[in-house]
Amino acid sequence: MTLGSNQHPARGPLDGERLAAAFGQTPGLALELLPEAPSTNEVATERARAGAAEGLVVVADHQVAGRGRLDRTWETPAGTAATFSVVLRPSVPAASWPWLPLLVGHNVTKALVALGYDARVKWPNDVLLDDDRKVAGILVERVETPDGPAAIIGVGINVSMTADELPVETATSLAVAAPGAPDRTQVLIEAVTAIREGYDVWQAGGDLGTQRLATSYRSHCATLGREVRVDLPGGGELTGRATDIDPDGRLVVETSSGTERVGAGDVVHVRATD
Repeated sequence: MTLGSNQHPARGPLDGERLAAAFGQTPGLALELLPEAPSTNEVATERARAGAAEGLVVVADHQVAGRGRLDRTWETPAGTAATFSVVLRPSVPAASWPWLPLLVGHNVTKALVALGYDARVKWPNDVLLDDDRKVAGILVERVETPDGPAAIIGVGINVSMTADELPVETATSLAVAAPGAPDRTQVLIEAVTAIREGYDVWQAGGDLGTQRLATSYRSHCATLGREVRVDLPGGGELTGRATDIDPDGRLVVETSSGTERVGAGDVVHVRATD
């Protein structure tokens, strides 16, 4: 269902009491709710460097200068998005950190599926609805702090934007994808708790936890089995069929010249061509 330009869903503020109650019931979460912020990742980074414990969730009711991968901007009208960042302090080996972006995208996808949306994850962590349209973006940044390295997990979900408000043709929102006005507070609660629970299971599981994450991720990945074009830094590209996710979280692409493996930090874009 596509909402017309004169059909704006309710855009009231987030329900701080519900957020606090929900996060209070989930071990390892603490809430900082801001009416407005330039970037929740920037605020969370400041908090991490000041000693914030793992599990701090910085939520902006309106984020006015969000950032995506490669410093792309991410802006939404007030009251239309769920934007938050989580401070994590992983104890897994550094070699396992590349799985974090995939873990977050996977668990946001699972949260939207639980809310009734037909969501899939595009490698590494864009969340898609409908005809491969992006409904959520994720930015994971490693920052050094006096207490050791931290991961800042930034998530933005388009909740109530109408079709005419979407920034690009390849974007969508929950309101555009399905009838009714989504509950922005509930969307945020479901996404945050899914990330925290999935992260805890992954951390506790060691190598087996990563194997289980990889298996589950593959089952929700819209990229596998498709012909893709991978745009590389410097203007290069490779094309072929995306066949697998390897043990390090890299996308495996079968090209005409052989098998290539690319990491999330090594690509500019991955686009389906079929």
